[in-house]
This record gives sequence, C-alpha cells and structure tokens, in this order.
Amino acid sequence: MGDQAVPAGLKRSPLLEEAHSKMLRLQTPLPDAYTMATPEELADRIRVAKDTLGPRLLILGHHYQRDEVMRWADARGDSFGLSRIAADRHDAEFVVFCGVHFMAESADILTGPHQKVILPDLNAGCSMADMADLDEVEDAWESLAEVTDVERIVPITYMNSSAALKAFVGRHGGAVCTSSNARAVLTWALGLDGSEPQGDKVLFFPDQHLGRNTGYQLGFGEADMRVWNPRQDVGGLDERDVKEATFLLWKGHCSVHQRFRPEHIKAFRKEHPDGIVVVHPECAHEVVKLADRVGSTDYIIKAVAAAPPGSVIGVGTEIHLVQRLNNETSDKTVVSLDPLICPCSTMFRIDAAHLSWVLDNLIEGKATNQISVNAEVAHLAKLALQRMLDIV
Repeated sequence: MGDQAVPAGLKRSPLLEEAHSKMLRLQTPLPDAYTMATPEELADRIRVAKDTLGPRLLILGHHYQRDEVMRWADARGDSFGLSRIAADRHDAEFVVFCGVHFMAESADILTGPHQKVILPDLNAGCSMADMADLDEVEDAWESLAEVTDVERIVPITYMNSSAALKAFVGRHGGAVCTSSNARAVLTWALGLDGSEPQGDKVLFFPDQHLGRNTGYQLGFGEADMRVWNPRQDVGGLDERDVKEATFLLWKGHCSVHQRFRPEHIKAFRKEHPDGIVVVHPECAHEVVKLADRVGSTDYIIKAVAAAPPGSVIGVGTEIHLVQRLNNETSDKTVVSLDPLICPCSTMFRIDAAHLSWVLDNLIEGKATNQISVNAEVAHLAKLALQRMLDIV
C-alpha cells in the first residue's frame, strides 16, 4: 500500500491513551452567574469578551449549532473546513470551536503549537464517532489478518472519528475522508482512476451509510459490500465474505440522519409535487435513492441557494441548519423531511452560557476545556489528513 511512515519506536499505548481519554471527559457545572443569566446578559458578556480578546480570539461555528451560538461565530462551516480556517489564522491564540470533540481534536492537530483549541462543553461528543473506538478497530484489524492479507486493505476513516482512529489510519497507509470528498478518497484507495491502487478492499468506518452510498456512486453494488459488526466475531462474517468484499462497512451511523426514511420523502412529494429533495449521504441508501440531490452540508447549502425562487425544498439533515436555511432564504421555503424534529443532541450542548464561560476564563488567563492531542497521535493523524489533502 501507500506510504506508511511511522515514528521509530511507536507503541500502541499513546493511541490507547488518546482513545481512552474520552472516558475522562467531564464537564464542570457552570456557576450560577451563567446558568441564571438572561439571554441578553449572556449576549452582553460575550460581546465584551470578544472585544477584549480581539484578534487573539477566533470563534468557529459548525452549521448545526444553535442560533444563540452561531451569531458569535467568526466563521461558519463543516468540521474540516473550520479546522482549516483555524490553521490558516496564525494570529489567533485562542480557537473556540463550537462543535463537538472530534472537531476540536482535528483543529488542534492542524493548528500551530502557539494556538490553544477550546471546546465550550466537554460533553459535546458525537455518537457516531463513539461507535468505533481504537480497541474495536485494532481487534477488527487483527481478526482480518487471520483470514486475509491486511496489506491489501486500505483503512478509511470518516472525519467524524477520534484522533486515535485517524492515527490508526495514518499508521496503516489509509486516509481520512469527508462527506464531500469520500468519492475521491475511495477512488484513490482502489485506483479507480487508473492510478496505482493502495489495495483492493477498504475498511470504512465509522459510518456505514456514507461508505455504502459512495460505493454505489462509484458503480459498485450490494454484492461488493459487507457490514462489519464489531460486536460479533470476525465482524459477523465468514472468510469468504471478507475475501469477496471490496467494501467492509463498519456498523455505525449518525443518530440524526438515520431518522430519515423513504416514507418522509413520499409524504413530502405528495404535499409538494414540484418540490426538491436534498439529503445528506449519511442517510440510508433507500433514502438517498429517492432524493433529487445528495451531498455534504456545504453541498446542501449550495443546492438551496441554487434552487429557483419559489422552490419548496425538503432537506434531510440536522434541524438547526434546515431552520437557518429557511430563515436566511426569503424567496424559498426550506423544510425538514422529518416531521418529528430531531436536533443533534450532542451538538446542542454548546450554548451561550458555556460560550460566555470559556471566554470569561480566557480573559482571566485560563484556557478552560483546552483540547490537546498527544504529539505522536497528532503526527500519525496528520499523515492521514495530509493524504486526504493530497488526493483532493
């Protein structure tokens, strides 16, 4: 497979230490001054803190954030886009990432040693990212080695994963991908563009749906795919399954995007026969097949912007983004395909109170909730991230 440069003497322990650190995340309860404050009082505190910290501060807001947080963001975007913005802002001493834990880790990996990355609430994790941990992936790799040549397998991790898993991928010659470049990364891995393949099969984690949907886009079918269940021996597969499959898809999913079902699209089309359906590729394949447009968060935003005036657009993604698109697009109607509105519960943890609290602490010289990735883990994770950047 491709380059597999690994620092001399690397042991598994730094990766395990990083992987297990999530178990130690515990958010300190906020003082009453923040929990009892009115929205106006919190807004005043945040405004003063931003003015005080000036260019030393960069606040990043993921598209799924609440409006009360997003209003203070210096930049909006998806997880990797925001991390790249942080890396380009060398003057920002403090990067406050209003997102979830894996996003802050990626920002720490890509920013300079003089920068501190802050997560306002340590309990803001990602259920999908937690569906694959290093122990499980290491065990899967060892199980695969017993039935096939793992040198032929390219590990690909979605951006929605821990730094430890990105490091595992970097260590074994694989790459990270996002929902916008998964096709390019899988094309590279399998040599589908005529270039030298890195292997003849991929282990894709932690989201099975992005891997499956991208595989179908590339012309593969169900016969080329198997789901790897980490809670069963050899992923619940036999030796023939492993050897025949091109895609070994980790049994993980996004708790928000899995809610969208074909019946939601059918109901939308019945009510809006000329409506446009746009969904995220983390949705199940049977949903993606029925949609008019499929793409990443940024793709969805652009699809809404490009739709003709007067359009009614049914969107299959997180509700805060859907509502924001509707509020900011006056000549179109943007609605959620799911009538039982479901926010990303972990992203929802970041609120104005937590943002105000970490900013006030920065003014006092305390980098509360700093996210810092082990140096060896960061090195390997950055290899996987850099491979992705070189691909696209």
